[in-house]
Amino acid sequence: MGLPMRPNFRSAILQRLFWTAFLAAILILILERILGASHTLVLAIVAFLFSFLLALAFSRGVDHRIARMRRFAEDLLEYGAEPGRSYGSYSTDELGALDHSLMRMAGQTRILIERGKVEAARREAILASMSEGVLAVDDQMRITFCNQALANLAGTRMPVSGTPLIELLRDNSLQETLSEVIRTGEPAKRYLQIPAANAHSFEVQAAPLVSGNQPGDKPGAIAILHDITDLERLENVRKDFVANVSHEFRTPLAAIAGYAETLLDGALEDQDNKRRFVEIIRSNATRLNSIASDLLTLSELQAGPGPQNTEQVAIGDAIESALTTIAAEASLRKVVLERGPIENVMVVGSRYRLEQALVNLLANAVKFNRPEGKVRVETKRTGTEISILVSDTGVGIPSQDLPRIFERFYRVDKARSRQVGGTGLGLSIVRHIVERMNGRVSATSQLGKGSIFTIALPLL
Repeated sequence: MGLPMRPNFRSAILQRLFWTAFLAAILILILERILGASHTLVLAIVAFLFSFLLALAFSRGVDHRIARMRRFAEDLLEYGAEPGRSYGSYSTDELGALDHSLMRMAGQTRILIERGKVEAARREAILASMSEGVLAVDDQMRITFCNQALANLAGTRMPVSGTPLIELLRDNSLQETLSEVIRTGEPAKRYLQIPAANAHSFEVQAAPLVSGNQPGDKPGAIAILHDITDLERLENVRKDFVANVSHEFRTPLAAIAGYAETLLDGALEDQDNKRRFVEIIRSNATRLNSIASDLLTLSELQAGPGPQNTEQVAIGDAIESALTTIAAEASLRKVVLERGPIENVMVVGSRYRLEQALVNLLANAVKFNRPEGKVRVETKRTGTEISILVSDTGVGIPSQDLPRIFERFYRVDKARSRQVGGTGLGLSIVRHIVERMNGRVSATSQLGKGSIFTIALPLL
């Protein structure tokens, strides 16, 4: 849309030029009357000099204002105009109005610039502090942005802008995903396992990224990498747990169903075997009840920290109570219970849970012992900790199984464990109880010679 061509007779510049020309014309007429027509050259020279001086005086004021506005524009472009900074006094003509408008615009521009800086700094801080990896590349697969989380995943320092992506993450799958996003201009979601990031699994969400709004601007892509390794591990644990529970329930349920059908099919009249069949059904029902009870206990322990344990527990009293509980089974299996040096020191936790952990350890030591074997309990103080040691003279645990014995349903000898009535959850319950009391549990063993389980708890 063009500018209007009609003259603005109210313009101060037009008025000044008009009065300059008018005064010059009057001067020529006056001089012509005085000097006569024969002095035309002199009149022209005088009129020229007069007009020149008036134009010079007028232009100096205009040049001064233009220079002032130029300085203002340069400051605005380079630094942003500072509030309250003076560039001279204002006048009421068009140049003064323009000067005043530019100054008003300066304040708004500076506010917008400062807001832009704050928003940019905020985005940078958010992206830098994200636990997810954030990566931006251009159309040549050169890195334009990378946060610290992604650099940590790649195990390298923060890359400089323009570094090829292949130098940061030597993984073709991520590069192919970003190339597809740039080519199609459509977002993409992929699940990738990146060897360069310690073989972690990631959910990658990528989207196109354009650096500007001009037709010639080249596209890029931005990707956010969510580490789902722990989620996958937990999902595998859940699947294994469901499979293990199903397997553990299947055997006693099959036995109960089988012997019940046998009794219904006529074995109720078998005086020699019907009692044995009922005892087998009861034994398997008891086993099912034990598994369900241990599962509920484990679920309660894993549900969360729960209320703070503020009860003071005497270690010696808890050990004596656990030994009393297990004494009958030890006598039945002809296993000797020995008491070593036991300090009756105080710890913070739940006495009921601590006794439960000790009973589980003692029960395992008795069940997996040999006839006339021994189970010994003693305590040792080390600095600010008290250690409870439960040792036995049983079959021992192979070294390759030791790291896994505290897992749910893990059994070293599956056949014997079921034979003696174990649920496979006892040691897992022990570990969770001890950890809730800010302690730790460990085991050492020699195959054929026995095992030692150690519970270490902080002293009160």
